Amino acid sequence: MRQSLIIGAAFVDVMVAVPKLPTSGEDVSGHFQGNIVGGSAFNVYGAVKYAGERADLFVPVGTGQYADVVREEMVRRRIPIKLAVGDADNGWDISFVEPDGERSFLTITGVEQLWRDEWFNQIAISDYDSFYLSGYEMEDYQAAAVILKALKKCKPGSQILFDASPRIQYLPKQTIEALIAMGVMIHCNEDELSWLITGKASLEAKCHQLYERTHAPVIVTLGGRGAYFFNGTESGLVESPQVTVINTLGAGDTFCGGFLAGLADNLSIKEAVKKASQLASLVVGQESGTLLDRMK
Repeated sequence: MRQSLIIGAAFVDVMVAVPKLPTSGEDVSGHFQGNIVGGSAFNVYGAVKYAGERADLFVPVGTGQYADVVREEMVRRRIPIKLAVGDADNGWDISFVEPDGERSFLTITGVEQLWRDEWFNQIAISDYDSFYLSGYEMEDYQAAAVILKALKKCKPGSQILFDASPRIQYLPKQTIEALIAMGVMIHCNEDELSWLITGKASLEAKCHQLYERTHAPVIVTLGGRGAYFFNGTESGLVESPQVTVINTLGAGDTFCGGFLAGLADNLSIKEAVKKASQLASLVVGQESGTLLDRMK
């Protein structure tokens, strides 16, 4: 049975509902909704496990106020802590949730930006068939270099899914080129795609151009319109299920987890995208950003 390694971060999301985002100098009243443990990797892991596939969550759990929250949540959910470190506290963010469910973040980074070579001594990269990697962990050049160095030890035939993230514009050019050279599968939205492939070409043309560089599937999520994919021989738009959106927190993460789960189940790229869309539609219909909340 195939197994995935989900590399990234576990954050504490401080959820605040707002009527709209404040402009510069403006004071907007918000409603505190609570603190939840999230982060891209944590949410991706939740989707893979919800789908019934095997995965390990490889996130640093540090020392401090927010690390304690993360540790307690992982223990409560019986998620093995593969990487306990003492370098710093875990990161956290304020997640501003607007009435239509759209969310915006103010992030305070932490130990998840301090990746070190010795951290990967805790696991055997060759044990895994697929990997998840987020742009959030690629922003720091040294941290990215450590992660990419470790991933070069993955076994032949394994797949790496790179989730571009809203921070794609801040990634060093050398890091993006290194990812492309490794032949990663890329998931992004239209804005993120425009940072990877510049110019006025169509969505389809940009995906083709990106594929010519990675020789691996490209998947672009389009919100309520669905997701477009291109894998070199097949392309198309997979429509999203129609749902009432409560909160878009974790939608892209869950999509990635659903896609990896589809691959683990030996689905075609198109069918894996369908599975990803189905799971993402579940998470936008709830308050939290993880499908772990739907598991007993």
